[in-house]
Amino acid sequence: MEIKRVVFNPFRENTYLVWDSTKECIVVDAGNMSETENTALKELITSLELKPVMAVNTHGHFDHTQGVKYLKDEYGVKFACSSKDKFLIEASSGGMVYGLKCNEVPEIDIDLDSTESLKFGNTELKIIKTPGHTPGHVVLFNEAEKVLFTGDTLFRESIGRTDLPGGDYSWIMKSILEEIVPLGDDVAIYPGHEDSSTIGHETLYNPFITEVLNNEINYKG
Repeated sequence: MEIKRVVFNPFRENTYLVWDSTKECIVVDAGNMSETENTALKELITSLELKPVMAVNTHGHFDHTQGVKYLKDEYGVKFACSSKDKFLIEASSGGMVYGLKCNEVPEIDIDLDSTESLKFGNTELKIIKTPGHTPGHVVLFNEAEKVLFTGDTLFRESIGRTDLPGGDYSWIMKSILEEIVPLGDDVAIYPGHEDSSTIGHETLYNPFITEVLNNEINYKG
């Protein structure tokens, strides 16, 4: 499995191209927001000779969904996301608060609430529900290569915000500690913003995790 990160939009969101030897690929959290970013993404896809088949979203915030319509129009891909985040997708114009022109986001084709895994080429990603940053947030796990796309649930030495509509601190910590940490220290994480890390690094240096593991705080409230 190959992974290429592209940083898009003013929020410096991580969009990932993920593919294997078949050249079929998915785009995780397509954050391309402008014509310039659309062109950059297309040129990268063309240069790598990839065949996009899905736009997969970890959650429905506008900085992660703005490129979905472009991918559907250009490549005819299906859009996979949790229907629990539909209210966020419908409010994707929230970016206008920041003075940004926002794109229409298409209807969800594949509801990740009722999907156990996604397959493309010879690759399979397990869908793990991790509510907290948003109600429908999921992470995508490739067990064979120990790779986890964490969206905005878990960052390098931080976690996603829980003060936005639908966010909840106890949920996000439960998701991290009960769904992500048990996957193993050697699992590489690819978050929705900033740099990659490993679960092992986060259990040692992420203050939100260590304060719970060291019994300094009870995340369940």
